[in-house]
Order: sequence, then structure tokens, then C-alpha cells
Amino acid sequence: MALEKVYYMRLVLGIIAGVIAGVAIAPGTDQGTAIGLALGIAVAFFVISVIIGRSLAKGQPKEVQKKAGYDGLVPFIFMNLLAMIIVYTALHQSTILK
Repeated sequence: MALEKVYYMRLVLGIIAGVIAGVAIAPGTDQGTAIGLALGIAVAFFVISVIIGRSLAKGQPKEVQKKAGYDGLVPFIFMNLLAMIIVYTALHQSTILK
């Protein structure tokens, strides 16, 4: 039960981090800065999710607690990228299509 909550919590936090990154990156931003900003936001949200995941798994066996630390990593990454691309494209569509 705790691992399901961690999995979906990471999925939602990945979407939130992607939306924030999509809004934060402006069209004129150079590539290095944009990548650093996107990765920084993603890492910050992932650290928050690790802390929340471990607190959700308290009272569970040690194996479950260890797995809760990194369960849902792949959905976090994909939802982060998906949300970032969709939000950035939606906000800056006029500058992209020039």
C-alpha cells in the first residue's frame, strides 16, 4: 500500500516539476542554462519526493523502506519531461513556429 502511494506521489511531483520548468524557461534562454534549470528543478522535486516517500514507508519492513526511496523514478522522469515540453510549447508556440 505504501509503495503505491509513493509511486503516484512521484508521478504527480514529476508533473508539477515539469510545469514549473516549462514556465521558468524563456524562449531566449541559452541551452546550457535551460538544461541546468530543468535539471535543478527536477532534482529538487525528486529529493522532496524521496523524503516524503521514506516518511510514508515508516513502519514497513526494511526492504519496503529501501524500495520506497526510489520506486517510481521512471514515471517521475517521463512525466517531468512530458509536462515540461507540453507547457513550454503551449506558452511559446508563436515564437517556435516562426
